[in-house]
Amino acid sequence: MFIVNHKKIFILISAVLVAVSIGAILMIGLHLGVDFLGGSSISVLYEGKAPDTTSIVSSLEEAGFQGFIVRETGASGLNIRTSVLSEGDKEKIMSALTVEGFTEPTIERISSIGPSVGQELRRKTVRAILFVLLTIIAYLAFTFRKISKPVSSWVYGLIAVIALIHDVIIPTGVVAVLGHYRAFDVDTLFVVALLTILGVSVNDTIVVFDRIRENLRLKEERHSKESFAQTVGESLQQTYVRSINTSLTVIFVLLVLFFLGGPTIHNFILILLIGLIAGTYSSICLASPLLVVWGERKIKKLETQKVR
Repeated sequence: MFIVNHKKIFILISAVLVAVSIGAILMIGLHLGVDFLGGSSISVLYEGKAPDTTSIVSSLEEAGFQGFIVRETGASGLNIRTSVLSEGDKEKIMSALTVEGFTEPTIERISSIGPSVGQELRRKTVRAILFVLLTIIAYLAFTFRKISKPVSSWVYGLIAVIALIHDVIIPTGVVAVLGHYRAFDVDTLFVVALLTILGVSVNDTIVVFDRIRENLRLKEERHSKESFAQTVGESLQQTYVRSINTSLTVIFVLLVLFFLGGPTIHNFILILLIGLIAGTYSSICLASPLLVVWGERKIKKLETQKVR
């Protein structure tokens, strides 16, 4: 009952985190990768410390390149984003990256994509996320259709989606900050990470909601006078250990992949970690408290109407 009794505090924590994340997204913006903007992205690694970005910019300009962006990736790496490069341009840019006093860097990753394909990917990304959210609302409304007291079945779906939006906005805000200070691009792997977060998070939320549904049914059969808040609190006590243990298992695996895996998956793993933590929190400390707030307001409204 601790979470239910202090529901306003937990809801406020989520509201602050979401507000800060939205502020970061609006003020800093997302650093879109070539997957969405089109162009070429080259990540290189030097032996020892990488050259200063100023010398790299001068070398690339002398080689005839324009409209490029150079970012540091750690102490010995650089990321260069420019327009689509031909094979000759790739050799030319690698030559320009070999500045005086430094050996030729090794290519970690290189990718190119046309601008029209990038626009199509942006549209499909938005459609995919909206489709997932609408499907979740429809599924939960259908699953909980036999429960209408004190909360309508569609409210379960709506609150689950609110929790999912919370789980998506927080890692997106972190990406906005990392994109400003590091070469953290929003690419298709980022979208895959968000969709994975949605799937894992909604699973935890549904487990809690399903236990609430079962306990409401038992309460009705026993003609119990237990309040809705008490029923939700008991349901949380019966499920939060399972949710936390499941999440910790996945987090341990992700941490191993983050520290032992290759650099190409670091960003992907980091987003999954942040989203999984946010999703575990929202399933336990946001979705159920919101359900209680909604239910209590509806009960209060019904009591007011009876008095009148």
